[in-house]
Amino acid sequence: MKKYRHIFFDLDHTIWDFDKNAEEALKELYEIYKLKEVGLSSADLFIETYTRNNHSLWAQYHVGKITKDYLREARFKTTFLELGMHPDVIPIGFEDAYVALCPTKTNLFAGAHEVLTYLKSRYVLHLISNGFKESTEIKIAGTNIGGYFDQIIISEVIGINKPDKAIFEHALKSAGAKKEESIMIGDSLEADVRGALNFGMDAIYFNPMGLSKPDDVPEQIGKLAELVWIL
Repeated sequence: MKKYRHIFFDLDHTIWDFDKNAEEALKELYEIYKLKEVGLSSADLFIETYTRNNHSLWAQYHVGKITKDYLREARFKTTFLELGMHPDVIPIGFEDAYVALCPTKTNLFAGAHEVLTYLKSRYVLHLISNGFKESTEIKIAGTNIGGYFDQIIISEVIGINKPDKAIFEHALKSAGAKKEESIMIGDSLEADVRGALNFGMDAIYFNPMGLSKPDDVPEQIGKLAELVWIL
């Protein structure tokens, strides 16, 4: 691995364990909203269905096919309807309750603090997130990871999403960094990995699920701790 000076991280699904935190929040909301009483007999099926729909919508949001408002409006409505809930009994305010609760969860991927501490002693670290401003700031504050990063770039704030080359250009300019001395680490093949590679910057695919690695992806890790050995 060649010498780098700047490391750019994704947040959700890379450092902040989105699915685990969402599961915790949804289990709480399942009970609060008494979803079993309105026809959703399985909390696990509800969470599984929501997770699939949410991932699909986020993939569309990354590439600009849908808006933030549409994503937030559609992900639970689609899930409730898919599971057979009558439109008249879809709980009002569920999305708002989820948005308020989920970002307060603090599960990070294993070794996050240790790895970030190690890397910060050797590199300049940065964060580039396609997340929404308010929830991203809550996640960072709640997990006490903000101090690791020299800059935190939130796509909603600057109006550009990964994989657009412009967000990587903005990040490098803000950091005073060059492409050849920088590397991007993230879980999204399109937004993080191919976004960086198409911009001309190296990238590492964070692949904790052990999915098949595409041929055009040069480097992958399954655990954050692996970064200690390769960087």
